[in-house]
Amino acid sequence: MADINGAQLALLGSYLPHCWQSHRQQDHTPLPTAYIVHFSPYFIGKEFLETLEARELNILFDKALGGMLFSGDTIIRARVILQQLLEATGFLKIIRMIALLDLLANSKDQTVLDSPLSKIWKTAAQEQRITQVFDYLYRNFRNAISLEEVAAVIHMTASGFCRYLKKTTDSTFVEILKDIRISHAAKLLLTGNHNISEVCYRSGYNNLSNFYQHFKEVKGLPPNKFLKQYRAFREIS
Repeated sequence: MADINGAQLALLGSYLPHCWQSHRQQDHTPLPTAYIVHFSPYFIGKEFLETLEARELNILFDKALGGMLFSGDTIIRARVILQQLLEATGFLKIIRMIALLDLLANSKDQTVLDSPLSKIWKTAAQEQRITQVFDYLYRNFRNAISLEEVAAVIHMTASGFCRYLKKTTDSTFVEILKDIRISHAAKLLLTGNHNISEVCYRSGYNNLSNFYQHFKEVKGLPPNKFLKQYRAFREIS
């Protein structure tokens, strides 16, 4: 929450709770005027945000998750661009928007709010994205899944998704998918209702060789020895 005191310029990340209030007295002072621009970070393309040239933009968007305020000359210059943006049409509107973001990204008159609430919101935003990924994998692991297909779930390029996944989970896409499939395969084996070939195909594999290899990597034993060990343990207990 913030009080309106003169011209203000803010950049807020998606779904960040916020409130501006005016304590204007009952006089003839004009009501405040607000110019609001809603946009997606991907309006210029997901691929562009993966380039070196977009580094400052990515930093800006990360800061905006917690909220940013701008002051001084930045407000004066932004006001001109905002007016041009409101009047622009077609491709010119995109050019004006890029000019505005470039101004904000390189501004020396910026303050990152980053309150305890915004830090929680950043974490929640990250957790929401990774939850979407795992939800999709658990619903589709029995089928052939491509890296590009999963990256599209959270609107990222394949290369950007790989970096995000490694940073967030310390695992690769292949490792995570393999763990999900083998965990499911182990559960099926222990029920005793399916043979190893059936379990292989019911867990997203299309050949026994890969299935045996991945099962041993995850469980330390090939599926036949894993099942034998489990049965021996049951007999002892």
